[in-house]
Amino acid sequence: MIITPSDPDGTQLAIGIDVGGTNLRLALVDGCGSIIHSVRTRTEGHGVFSAFRALLTENITALRHYARERDMLATTIGIGVPGLVGRDGSIHVAVNLPALNGVNLRDELQAITGLPTIVANDVNACAYGEKVYGAGRDLASFLMVTLGTGVGGGLVLDGGLWTGFDGVAGEFGHVTVEPEGVPCPCGNRGCLEQYASGTAITASSRRIITEGVETSLSQIPPDGLTVESVASAARRGDQAALAIFAEAGRYLGIAAASVANLLNLEAVILGGGVAACSDLFAETVRNEVLTRAFPLPGKRMRIVKAALGDNGGLIGIATLSLHHQDRRKP
Repeated sequence: MIITPSDPDGTQLAIGIDVGGTNLRLALVDGCGSIIHSVRTRTEGHGVFSAFRALLTENITALRHYARERDMLATTIGIGVPGLVGRDGSIHVAVNLPALNGVNLRDELQAITGLPTIVANDVNACAYGEKVYGAGRDLASFLMVTLGTGVGGGLVLDGGLWTGFDGVAGEFGHVTVEPEGVPCPCGNRGCLEQYASGTAITASSRRIITEGVETSLSQIPPDGLTVESVASAARRGDQAALAIFAEAGRYLGIAAASVANLLNLEAVILGGGVAACSDLFAETVRNEVLTRAFPLPGKRMRIVKAALGDNGGLIGIATLSLHHQDRRKP
């Protein structure tokens, strides 16, 4: 399925919701992609769906009240969820939020709020936001990759968001890059996520310290090892830290080269927390693509950073819901 953008309308207002395993972010977003007001709360401790639903209801009600007090009206809701999300709003697999598994979140929210609601994978939402307002505005086809705790993917093809027959396309983080590699919670082995995510980078750091490799990282307490601290060491010239980022970039390049050959995309857009360190691995990704892909699609596909930052998911899912509402009007 392809969802294509429509023209912006600043008079429209949507509630965008970005669901994470730790935090829940909600915002009022207008039809030009501007955030009017946002809130953040914790999702931890909401291990059953009834508690999560109550949390959503409370915050949606507060945002609608905020809008009404200022003579504004939210007309639709969009919610981005990490995991496999069906076209009908059903959550097949919710990453770090098992309480959502099997729930039709669209139907639940529409019943509670009375507002048209759309549910999408969180990285698909980011991809849509970047297409309409960010680094993908001038691109017809690209792969959005978010690098954080895991690795997420979203595809824009011929100007529209491609979600696949069942709505679950774009799981770039679960492309196999090592057939007999590290076991992944998804049930496969050797998924890209196990080699190029923030979790993988910190795990590699702990491993080389345990192995006795000479590195300044050994001076950092185990609970202080983060992607940022490893990046800081790499920028100071620590060879082991540089090698960790180069390895992550190599695996990203291996996966991206196959995508280049398969889809002949214009770009890969990098987002998520690890993208702030892209200066340490983007060139490795690029070289790997040039080495492995056919020359024409390999040279065509650029590696660029996302433009919307942490707000990409909120802006994208709100905009997606507004555009979806526009298409349903007579």
